[in-house]
Amino acid sequence: MEISNILTADILDILFEGKNKEYGAYELRKSYARRMRMSITVTSFVVLLLLAGFLFADNNNMIATTVFEIPETALDKIEDKLIEPPLVTPPPEKQPDVMQRRNLNIIVVRDPLVQEYEQPPLNEDLENAKISLVNKDGAKFDNILPPMEESVGKGIIEPPKRANPDSVFMKVEIQSSYPGGDEAWKRFLIKNLSNNYPQEAADRGIQGKVVVKFIVDKKCNVSNVEAVEGPRELYDLAIKVIKKSGKWEPAQQNGQIVNSYKSQPIVFSLGEQ
Repeated sequence: MEISNILTADILDILFEGKNKEYGAYELRKSYARRMRMSITVTSFVVLLLLAGFLFADNNNMIATTVFEIPETALDKIEDKLIEPPLVTPPPEKQPDVMQRRNLNIIVVRDPLVQEYEQPPLNEDLENAKISLVNKDGAKFDNILPPMEESVGKGIIEPPKRANPDSVFMKVEIQSSYPGGDEAWKRFLIKNLSNNYPQEAADRGIQGKVVVKFIVDKKCNVSNVEAVEGPRELYDLAIKVIKKSGKWEPAQQNGQIVNSYKSQPIVFSLGEQ
């Protein structure tokens, strides 16, 4: 563009000098002002048209409201489907009245003093009657069952639940025990304590009961042995004795052999010196 034409040329002509004006950007920028005016004019016209319509409808009460009403019969059908009727439990079958005879306290008095209602019932009546506090006629009492009560939640004993085979029970129905019973356990203790009493504890006269806690598993093995009560000077010997005791009889719960904790007291005595 020549220098003499720059002052009178359009800014777009200067920007697109030497460029492809047919690509589209040139036409879009050149017609931008005209398109903006057209858009504003059309939008203003639509807004004015809508505003006039609303004002005209309001002045002439032309706004209509549609209300949908649901018939009551339809609501009744819906409620019938949603609300379930309550369960009706039939009353227990009434049992027939049975013969009853009043039980009397036997008092020895003279015959003239005995009133008629105080007469004891006949043996024949007692054979087919229910002993009661009143006399009442009815069917024989033989093989007449009382009305059955509802068994829901009453008198039903659930079968015992099976224990987890890996659980260790603190309390069980049948405790674990040493094979052979108390006598065998006593012989075992005498054999293992008589020659192994700690010398330091013996010199100081320490004796008493040590409680040892351990686990007896389903395979009769002893584990997790620890002393929890008694003179501490005797703990090591008590733990050693339990670990040396070998196989035990395992505990039982609901008829099932289970792992269980065992609390076993061991009495240490120096005897007479």
